[in-house]
Amino acid sequence: MVDTSARLLRLLSLLQTRREWSGAELAGRLEVSVRTVRRDVQRLRGLGYPVHAVQGCAGYRLGAGGALPPLLLDDDEAVAVAVGLRTAADGSVAGIEETSLRALAKLEQVLPSRLRHRVDALNAATVRVGGVGPAVSPQALMAIAEACRRRERLRFDYRGPRGGVTVRCVEPHRLVSFGRHWYLVAWDADRDDWRVFRVDRLAPRTPTGPRFAPREPPDGDVAAYLARRLSWRTWPWQASVVLHVPAQAAAGRVWPGMGVIEAVDGDRCLLHVGAESPADLVWMITSVGVGFTLVEGPAELAEELRAHAERCLRAVRAR
Repeated sequence: MVDTSARLLRLLSLLQTRREWSGAELAGRLEVSVRTVRRDVQRLRGLGYPVHAVQGCAGYRLGAGGALPPLLLDDDEAVAVAVGLRTAADGSVAGIEETSLRALAKLEQVLPSRLRHRVDALNAATVRVGGVGPAVSPQALMAIAEACRRRERLRFDYRGPRGGVTVRCVEPHRLVSFGRHWYLVAWDADRDDWRVFRVDRLAPRTPTGPRFAPREPPDGDVAAYLARRLSWRTWPWQASVVLHVPAQAAAGRVWPGMGVIEAVDGDRCLLHVGAESPADLVWMITSVGVGFTLVEGPAELAEELRAHAERCLRAVRAR
């Protein structure tokens, strides 16, 4: 009986890891006969687990039931889930903090001591710096995710960064968690171009619109596209400087989301940056730590650069 119970748990665990299993594969993993697998499947069905037969491959699939079955996790999976729940409790999705902590408490209660010590050690050794970004609604995230999955047009009210609300109609492509914010990358049907929207500023309207054919993602990579958009074009103050190093050398000095590098020749490249103020632009440009020439930017930036240079010279002369 003990062997049978342990085998049933192992069978259930295997069925949870893949969409479909053939009877022969399960028999090989469990080191039993195909006939024993069939009997064990019947036992699981008797316990209320919806194990469906798969036509064509003499296999099985665990279907969705009326209640969540016990999840059987190996050591690494259990630690990963615990860490993920802890991160979610400190995250930027509104309303799931308490839920994440309740789920984490249930998991930690049944973790073996060796795994509980690993999770506790990670939490004790981790320092979280800074706050999270604006909280987003989990309902909004789910509505957007469903529209992406179903490839259905999405209409929503969107609050711009300077106030005012507009109604937008888009073909949603991907949700991206970038830095401390959630973003939607979508094809804007009214503007006939790709656009980026802050999820905390939008309120989906129901129902969703008609289906659409998927498009190639911008730049072939939505993450790279988002980084480029956020690092330059969306900021109120923008500038371009020539860096006196090759583009490859500059790439390691510019962090994701800071700016866009454009090769000029074998010895120089262009850096496009954006920020909240001219002073921030000066900090970003000088932080690269190489020689540069200002080629495009507001007059206030030139003044800030001169003031910054004078402060640095005064600091040296004072020694």
